[in-house]
This record gives sequence, C-alpha cells and structure tokens, in this order.
Amino acid sequence: MLIALLFVLGTVSCTLFLAVNGLYSASDDVIELTPTNFNKEVIQSDSLWLVEFYAPWCGHCQRLTPEWKKAATALKGVVKVGAVDADKHQSLGGQYGVRGFPTIKIFGANKNKAEDYQGGRTSDAIVDAALSALRSLVKDRLSGRSGGYSSGRQSRESGGGDKKDVIELTDDSFDKNVINSDDVWMVEFYAPWCGHCKNLEPEWAAAATEVKEQTKGKVKLAAVDATVNQMLASRYGIRGFPTIKIFQKGEDPVDYDGGRTRSDIVARALDLFSDNAPPPELLEIISEDVLKTTCDAHQLCIISVLPHILDTGASGRNSYLDVMLKMAEKYKKKMWGWLWTEASAQPDLESSLGIGGFGYPAMAAINARKMKFALLKGSFSEQGINEFLRELSVGRGSTAPVGGGAFPKIYKVEPWDGKDGELPVEDDIDLSDVDLDDWDKDEL
Repeated sequence: MLIALLFVLGTVSCTLFLAVNGLYSASDDVIELTPTNFNKEVIQSDSLWLVEFYAPWCGHCQRLTPEWKKAATALKGVVKVGAVDADKHQSLGGQYGVRGFPTIKIFGANKNKAEDYQGGRTSDAIVDAALSALRSLVKDRLSGRSGGYSSGRQSRESGGGDKKDVIELTDDSFDKNVINSDDVWMVEFYAPWCGHCKNLEPEWAAAATEVKEQTKGKVKLAAVDATVNQMLASRYGIRGFPTIKIFQKGEDPVDYDGGRTRSDIVARALDLFSDNAPPPELLEIISEDVLKTTCDAHQLCIISVLPHILDTGASGRNSYLDVMLKMAEKYKKKMWGWLWTEASAQPDLESSLGIGGFGYPAMAAINARKMKFALLKGSFSEQGINEFLRELSVGRGSTAPVGGGAFPKIYKVEPWDGKDGELPVEDDIDLSDVDLDDWDKDEL
C-alpha cells in the first residue's frame, strides 16, 4: 500500500514538474531551445526552422501544444520545429521582440531576419506555412539568392568571426564618431592579449551585424584597443578587459553589465534603440510612391481611412490622427509603417481591403510581402485599436488576401491643408431676363 502511494505521489510530482517547467518533453519531435543551444541549432543551421516562443502558464500556448507537436512530427526530417520557454529565457524572447504568447517565428535563409508567422493555429495551417516557406527558400537557392548564414558561420568556425560591422575607434576618431552622434553606441574596450576579450570577439561581431540590421544603424557596436589608445582608456577609467560602455548623446556613459553572448548584447541594444527611437511618421497617402515605399520597408503597414473632411471638420480629423499617433508611439518597437487617407480618395485601395461597407473611420494592417491584411473590427479608439494591434503583434487575428493579389491603382491627391473643408461653390444663375408672367400658370 505504501509503495503504491509513493508511486502515485511520484507520478503526480513528475507531472507537476513537467507542467511547471515546460510544455514539451524529450519524447516529442519539438526541439527545446535555450540561449545555450539556440545559436548552434538555429542561427548556424542551413535548415528552415519554425520556432514557438511560449510561456507554460499561457492558455493559448497550452491549446497550441498538441497542434505544434503534431506539426513537428509531420515535418520531421523536412523542417525543424522548435520551442522556447520565453518566460524562463526572457533574454532570448526579448532578442526577437516577443511581447506576447505564443509568438511563432520562421527562420529561413537569412537567420538574422526572422519572419513572424501569422497563420492559423492548427497543425494543418502550420504545416502549410512551413512548406510554403520551404518552397520559397528552395527557389531562392535555385536562383542563387541564398542569403543564408553560412558565410558567417564558416568565418567563425575558422576562428575570429566576421567583424565587418564592428567599428574600430581610436583616440583621434572617438569624439567625432561617438560624442557628437545622435546614435547610441556600445563600445568595447579590449586588449589583444586578453583571453576574455578573445572569447567575446565572435559574439560582439555577430551582435554588431544583427543590431545594425534590426536598428537600421541607429545603435552601433564599436571596439577600442585600449593598449594602443591609452588616452581613451585613461579618460574613461578602464581598469580591466573587456569593459563595455554605453554612450548616448547628452548623457554620461554607463557601464554595460549584461551577459556576454550575442543574444544578451542584441537584447540590450534593442532596448536602447526602442527607448530612444522617435515614433514612426504618420503619412497621408497622396501618391503610389508613399504607399509602396512605406509598406515595402516595414513588416506591417497600418492604414486608416478617415471620414471626409466635410463630415468631421479639422478638429474631428485631428482627433483621429492623434489616436493613430498615440498608437504609433505605443508600438514603435514593432517598427511598423503608418498611413492614412480620406474616404473615397483611394477607392480602389478601399475595395481591395474590403473597406467602406462598415463606414468610417476604418483601419487595416497590411503585410505587403504576403499581400495579406487584417481589418479592425472594434471601435476606432485607443482601446479598440490597441486590442487590434496587440492581437496582430502576437500573431493572432484573421487575415485575408489583398484583392487582386497586389496593391491597386493609387491616385495622386493634394495633401490635406489642415483646414476645415469647404462646400464646392455653385454657379450663380441669372434670372433677370426671365419673364415669369409669360409662364402658364397651370404649369406652376
């Protein structure tokens, strides 16, 4: 009896342990990923990866788990399927901008540019998306556009890493580049003979490339040989190697005391970038160039169709624009594009997005690469738009293909002048030469 009781308790304990520590086990075909193995398994891999970032307590994640396992089994040997406990490994989640659970990323040819998965949460939908991404990867290779990580991996394995994006600074160049810059700088002070510096070098080099891409050069990683540039070393009190300092315009430098892995460095750099980045610009769609340039340059572009100026006046329109600006500020870490147009100014665009039947204002989020969009179904308010964008940011919400599979004709229009609208002036009709007495009174 005692043995049976202990067996039951042991089984319960194991079950609780698994429930607390993760949703997947070694017996699943889902590969558990951590900061320790992520770089080797995913970033340095030639395989296509689907990676779920989850939290064990998340109800949506728990419901996704059986579908994710089923997809992993179906894709075994074809596409790698992994999972990261982002609640436990927050640095890894932060590195890839994970703000909600579950978040699914696709790591294709260019591992430094993971794509958000925004499809369904069934195993069939996941498998379809994986095979579609795989087909694109193979076609790119066939046409010679590999865009992969192999060159970086080979240089690292051969010793040293590719340091092309690490900016070498000296006593003479430091102030001109760093002190007078509007960008954020993370500067490593090193000594060539230092073992810890040698260990950091490939991580710093890999992080520099990723940070440059993800912040569009607004956060820079640099290095100073403190044994040669002793004026700088003395100026900033460098006593050990490596020492990393963060420089921001108008502020005293601060020490970086985070981890020394690529993921740790990138996560800190992205935090610095988002803290200092201005909100994205809100542009009116006055030409095809404005629409395509914005949507092609961002993962998503958020388009609002506002009521005609005669229906709202300047104050009403500005109130809608203020709501959009607040949301752009709130979601600036996502680096989305933000656009607006007046109702009926771009009728073909409205038609392709199914806008108009629900009235104005309306909002759509477009993925220009996939030519898919999602519509705001709630209220055009801070709360309604926030709920809409929050769902999109974690890969939820229903999407539909853009009508025609491409952006429609965009008409050139005059930009709004910021004023109230005016009714069109009607021509005066001169009735002075009309003799009303000659009219047939029966016809009146």
